[in-house]
Amino acid sequence: MSIQIYTGLTSGLANAAAEGQTLEALGFDGVSTDETAHDPFLPLAIVAQHTKTLRLRTGIAIAFARSPMTLANLAHDLNSFSGGRFTLGLGSQIKPHITRRFSMPWSSPAARMREMVEAIRAIFANWYDGETLNFEGKFYTHTLMTPMFTPTDTEHGKPPIAVAAVGPLMTEAVGAVADGMFAHSFTTEAYLRQHTLPRLHAGLASTGRNPQDCRVSLGPFIVTGTTEEAFKKSRRTAADRIAFYGSTPAYRPVLELHGWGELQTELHKMTREGRWREMGALIDDEVLNTFAVVGEVKDIAPGIWRRYGDIIEDFSIGRVADVETVAEIAADLRALAAAPTPAQSRAT
Repeated sequence: MSIQIYTGLTSGLANAAAEGQTLEALGFDGVSTDETAHDPFLPLAIVAQHTKTLRLRTGIAIAFARSPMTLANLAHDLNSFSGGRFTLGLGSQIKPHITRRFSMPWSSPAARMREMVEAIRAIFANWYDGETLNFEGKFYTHTLMTPMFTPTDTEHGKPPIAVAAVGPLMTEAVGAVADGMFAHSFTTEAYLRQHTLPRLHAGLASTGRNPQDCRVSLGPFIVTGTTEEAFKKSRRTAADRIAFYGSTPAYRPVLELHGWGELQTELHKMTREGRWREMGALIDDEVLNTFAVVGEVKDIAPGIWRRYGDIIEDFSIGRVADVETVAEIAADLRALAAAPTPAQSRAT
C-alpha cells in the first residue's frame, strides 16, 4: 500500500520556513495546518517557498466561514505556487462557531458541504477546462467569471479536496464528491470498520465512484514517551483530549458502540459545570487503549498498522514527543507499509 505520512505545523509564521525544511529533511511526506488561533493558509505559503517535496494541506480550514470562490482562489494559488503539492482540507465546525464566531449562515451541514465541494469543482472546471461557469445550487450560486479574474497558471492541475467527517450524513457526502476524507481522531477501529467506512462506500457508490477515488486519512491518538515522565504527560494529554471530544453529543455514537454511552453523559455534565480539568480522570485504561495506540516508541507504528493498515492511506502523526521521535515512528510506519504481505512473500 502507498501511504503518506503527515505531521502538524506547530510554529508560527516567523518559523514556518525552518520547521518545514526540518520536516522535509526528516522524511515526512507532508505537513498539515489547522484553523484555531491563526489562519491555516498563510503558513503553507511560506513552507511552499522553502521546501521542494513536502506536501501541504489544511487539516482543516473551516469551510462555512468562506465562500466557494474564496476557497477556490486560495487552493489554486497555493497549489500553483507549490508546484502541485497542495490539498484543500475542509471541515464544517459546529453551529455556534459558524454563526457566533464567524457570523456566517448555518443549515444542513452535510448538504451544504457537498454543494460547496461541487461549487468549487465547477469553478475549477471553468479555470482549468474552459467550461462555462454556471453553478446554481440551494446554498451557492456562481455564474460570473471574466478573463480578468480567471487564473492562467494552471499547469499543475486542480488541487484535491478532502473533507473531515464524523456523522453518517457528512461521511456519505464526502464519499459522493471529495477526493479524501479526514476521519476524526475520536474514533476506534471498530467504529471505523462498522460505521464510518460503510457510509463512505455508500456515498461513493451513489455517484458511481470507487473506493480508491477517496483517500482516507487518520490522525490516531498516541500515548508514548522516551522517559516515564514523558509517557505520563502523553497519557494525560491524550486522556484530556478524549474526554473533551467525548463530552460532545455528536460523538456519543462512538462511545455507545463500546457500551460507554453514560460516559458521554457524565463528561457533558462536567462541561456545563466548568469542570474541564477534571474530565480526563474519567478516561480509564480500557477507554484509553481503545481510542489510543499506547506503548513504547518502538511499539507505536506496529500498533497503528495492526489496527488501520488495511483501511487508511494517509496518517497524521501528532507531536506526541520531540520531532525526531515522531519522525522515527513515521519511518517505522512507512517500513511496515512497504513490507510484503504474507501472500506476496509466498508468491515470490
